[in-house]
Amino acid sequence: MNPTITLRPVTDGDMPFLLALYATTREEELKQVDWTPEQKAAFVHQQFHAQHQFWRENYSDTSWDLIVRDGEPVGRLYVARWPGDIRIVDIALVPALRGGGLGTELIRALFSEGDASGRKVSIHVEIFNPARRLYERLGFVQAEVRGVYLRMERAPAAVAAG
Repeated sequence: MNPTITLRPVTDGDMPFLLALYATTREEELKQVDWTPEQKAAFVHQQFHAQHQFWRENYSDTSWDLIVRDGEPVGRLYVARWPGDIRIVDIALVPALRGGGLGTELIRALFSEGDASGRKVSIHVEIFNPARRLYERLGFVQAEVRGVYLRMERAPAAVAAG
């Protein structure tokens, strides 16, 4: 039986899951520092809340969605929709589902939306983030470098074909 994937708006009750999910995205990085588990947890907590506040204050017209598989939260997908751009603000999956095709499926759905509306799809990614390879395979190209971040874009199919 295929799992059912849905998106639903994030609620305040989802914050513990989102914090735990965020922590999984920082694990490799934090293995490099000589901090106690308590120091790492405090750092992750502070960074998560700073990121959350920044996004809420700086991205209007954004859908803040939880990715739900068979009724259980498995990730987050935050998407800003602007007149010429569908910006993937963030996509993150629980470790057990990374590399299994779900992220690709969700991004391709956004490509379909962009193609239908004539908008590019864009995302920011750290230069050394392994997800960058996925984005390149899906057709994103580098548009801008800012410090350690790349903005990558995928033009709508009608524009790309023309």
